[in-house]
Amino acid sequence: MQKIFYKRSKLWDYILILAGTGLVAASIQCVYDPVRLVTGGFTGGAIIVKEVTSNFIPGGIPLWVTNIVLNIPVFLAALRIKGIRFIARTVLGTSLLSMWLYLIPAVDLAQGDYILASVFGGCIGGAGMGLVLLAKATTGGTDMVATLIQNYMRHYTIVQIMQVLDGLIVLCGLYVFGIRAALYAIVAIFITSKVSDALMEGFKFSKAAYIITQNHTLVAERIMKELDRGVTGLMAKGMYSGEEKCMLYCVVSKKEIVTVKEIVSEVDPHAFVIVSDAREVLGEGFQEYQKG
Repeated sequence: MQKIFYKRSKLWDYILILAGTGLVAASIQCVYDPVRLVTGGFTGGAIIVKEVTSNFIPGGIPLWVTNIVLNIPVFLAALRIKGIRFIARTVLGTSLLSMWLYLIPAVDLAQGDYILASVFGGCIGGAGMGLVLLAKATTGGTDMVATLIQNYMRHYTIVQIMQVLDGLIVLCGLYVFGIRAALYAIVAIFITSKVSDALMEGFKFSKAAYIITQNHTLVAERIMKELDRGVTGLMAKGMYSGEEKCMLYCVVSKKEIVTVKEIVSEVDPHAFVIVSDAREVLGEGFQEYQKG
């Protein structure tokens, strides 16, 4: 039974990669390229190459061609340095992205509107990238290059190296397309990262509450009874008073946090409460574990 579940999970990953690369390609082909927004990555470089070569070749070199040509030497280097298992899913992601760039027609969805292009492109591109990352894959490009460079420059993180590489590509876009397109490209990059992060972390945000009260037993009982949520007592010590205290910790939904604060206020108006976001909660009463 477990073997069947694993196979289904693997198939689901491939579906996510297929759908994710399709969304990323749509954002590039139908949003960014028509208004010349260079948002970094090899696909951003492909937009620059297409514009530059349009002076010599009618329509310029297609995006999918440049994407493949730039990725081939990177994959060969990664194969030699990291091995086949490291690049297996990335090869799939890159191949599918190039396929989608070839199949999706170049339609200007934003109709030349830079604001719409940066927001809409960032949303669908970020959603696509989030799906690809959920499947534990990438679309190659600068993230693969950053991984290889980090192999020899350990004092820098992969994210830091990626930021430099993508920044250089955006600067090239600034030189080719001007300051206006570059500034809107930065907006698109920001939205893309926020949407992909939200998809990775999950949209079902919860709230975590830390409660310091003299009536911890009564507060815990009411939360467990009225909300049917678990409460954990953590032993703490007030460094000013030197008193031993029991701090309550519980995770509830965004709607339930209002009831938690009401319960604490009724039992102990002098209680100290800290409420923070819990981006992803796994376990009973929340999101179930998914084995991959």
